[in-house]
Amino acid sequence: MSDFNSAVIEEFRANHGQVGGGFAGAPMVLLTTTGAKSGAKRVNPLVALVQGDQLYVIASKAGAPTSPDWYHNLLAHPAVEVEFGDDRFEATAVAITSGPERDRLYAAQVAVQPGFADYEKATTRVIPVVELRRA
Repeated sequence: MSDFNSAVIEEFRANHGQVGGGFAGAPMVLLTTTGAKSGAKRVNPLVALVQGDQLYVIASKAGAPTSPDWYHNLLAHPAVEVEFGDDRFEATAVAITSGPERDRLYAAQVAVQPGFADYEKATTRVIPVVELRRA
């Protein structure tokens, strides 16, 4: 895990899910996935989209041509752990890769975090949205 991610995770846990710097004010989750090949647990801090009681994360990788490793992990092992604020729960990750629901959710993310529009412009792939369904 990178030093940057380690610092964000530590700050998240110390401050009830609040993180400063470039993430100040953004809803954050810590998503624990199981490595597709290794089986090792991996924790990733991610900006979340909150829609009512439902949480989503975006597999943007800042507009890179490939999806992030955590996305490949949850495709192989959709049972994940989510930390949101002080809440910690098991969930099933459901990838939404196309269609009107994916487009609506991505647009909602852009509305609250405009930088996500730049990620979409930077790549030719359709960036997946992932629903985190509480188990």
